[in-house]
Amino acid sequence: MFLEYTVTDAKAKFSEVISHVVKGDRVIVTKNGIPVAEIIEYEQKKDASKRLGFAKGEVHIPDDFNSPGGWGEETARALGIIE
Repeated sequence: MFLEYTVTDAKAKFSEVISHVVKGDRVIVTKNGIPVAEIIEYEQKKDASKRLGFAKGEVHIPDDFNSPGGWGEETARALGIIE
């Protein structure tokens, strides 16, 4: 279900608007009869891959990963490791 408020009404009745949104309703805000915004419930994402340290202990980077000896000469030049 969606509800429609003018900008003025949405401002004056903001707590009411939020109450509707929390219940799962969509709120359309209009200005001069034209829809200008939609207020919907915020969904917090719980994606573990976006947490700092999520791969701790699973990734190994060798000490010499950035040394020219680890790359072919052409690749090292292309990456700017050597001139």
